Amino acid sequence: MAKEIKKIIPIPDGVTVTFVGQLLTTSGPKGKNERTFWYPGIKIEIVDSQVIVDSSVSKKSQKAMVGTFASHVRNMIKGVSEGFEYRMKVVYAHFPMQLKVDGKKLMISNFLGEKKPRSANILGMTAVKTSADEVIVTGIDKEDVGQTAANIEQATRIKRFDPRVFQDGIYTVEKIV
Repeated sequence: MAKEIKKIIPIPDGVTVTFVGQLLTTSGPKGKNERTFWYPGIKIEIVDSQVIVDSSVSKKSQKAMVGTFASHVRNMIKGVSEGFEYRMKVVYAHFPMQLKVDGKKLMISNFLGEKKPRSANILGMTAVKTSADEVIVTGIDKEDVGQTAANIEQATRIKRFDPRVFQDGIYTVEKIV
């Protein structure tokens, strides 16, 4: 008989987790997160105040997916209870950048003296706050917050100049997760 693989994730007070069909929903003081989970041979169930992810098949791929699903569930629970925050530093030498949140985009004007503003997409329910020398990206979905920070960093990537001389840009300096 195959050895069972099991991961147990405790549900903290103030957070509710439901699993209907393939949709796992977490709700907490910061908001609500939903995600679809499905993989052959893996089942998710909620018993008492725990989420149990296990597989009756002991193949390498099932072991890997059990760990992946458990990490996703942990991140969803942490997101709705504490949230995620990335702090980014605005760096410029000669041309001061102007940052403005415009709906679901962050507009970056006057980057290296360019006439046309650059833009970065803001994903999901992520909030972006800007100041003169700092950008703070917050939200309850870890993937959306991380991808939004990456989009901002990539929007200020320097091409056709020596990166040792032109170090202007917006860079992630701290992840509060």
